[in-house]
Amino acid sequence: MKIIAVIPARYAASRFPGKLMEILGNETVIGTTYKNVVATKLFDEVFVATDSDVIFNEITRHGGKAVMTGEHETGSDRIAEAVRNIECDIVINVQGDEPFLKTEPLQQLVEVFKADQNKEISLASLKIKLYEKDEIENPNNVKVITDLRGFAMYFSRSVIPFPRDLSVSTPHFKHIGVYAFRKEALMKFATMEMTPLEKAEKIECIRYLENGMKIKMIETDFIGVGIDVPEDLEKARQILDIKTLLNDDKSS
Repeated sequence: MKIIAVIPARYAASRFPGKLMEILGNETVIGTTYKNVVATKLFDEVFVATDSDVIFNEITRHGGKAVMTGEHETGSDRIAEAVRNIECDIVINVQGDEPFLKTEPLQQLVEVFKADQNKEISLASLKIKLYEKDEIENPNNVKVITDLRGFAMYFSRSVIPFPRDLSVSTPHFKHIGVYAFRKEALMKFATMEMTPLEKAEKIECIRYLENGMKIKMIETDFIGVGIDVPEDLEKARQILDIKTLLNDDKSS
């Protein structure tokens, strides 16, 4: 089973244009993400898929692998174009604006497919429990609800489940935008038109659900920083400063 990672990297992000080329420590955000994904040693190959010459050159000048694509509405569509002629079985989509993703949650996604002997699962992804009311209500946090077997039932920027009965304790989960696809499912996704609910919510994985495909959700306790707005970049810089100080202490 050949497993690759692809990092979709769009320069003109609507909420924070050029964010992937912002400096984080001594490197760009996209450079940091690429280096960290390679460092997990989980993948046979790691690529950046981009429509930007700036990002392409940033990766290749440091010896990384990048693929130029056309313009796409979603990261999954971009990845589908990038891997069309790459021989592989499983494709892990790692978001370019998640620079601190760790090895363990990626390993969990890989294990889903190794254990899926009947090839029931088309797609797997990650979720993390939310505790704070502001985080649950924040539309930038995509929430997910699952069935009793852990398969996604719906994703939304609204609060799901809605706590109508406050005496019932119901957990809320944030969807972390890291996907693992069977290649054939990814290629099928790229042939499907955007669906009504996907268009309304601006959440690409809803396209899978509306077409009857199964998404296995894996709970993780990973806490990273998705860089959606400039304030998130400052949080990421603070985390990096703390990590640097801890590493300095260990080496002294």
